[in-house]
Amino acid sequence: MTLSEFWVAVDAVFGRGMGASLVSGHVLVALGFRTPQDLLEAGTRPQDVWEALCDDLDVSAEERWRHADRRL
Repeated sequence: MTLSEFWVAVDAVFGRGMGASLVSGHVLVALGFRTPQDLLEAGTRPQDVWEALCDDLDVSAEERWRHADRRL
């Protein structure tokens, strides 16, 4: 997953406004008590951040990848 694909996924699952808020303010305990934004800026793989965010917010496997199905 690229950074641009990460943002497509965030927008698709959470909506643009809520997604941006989650990325900048939600703390991911599983990845060291850092926000997704901090993790991405530090070089963490976007897919790792995406999966941790979805796990933390109980997003189903089907829902977290529905945006990818639209591109097929």
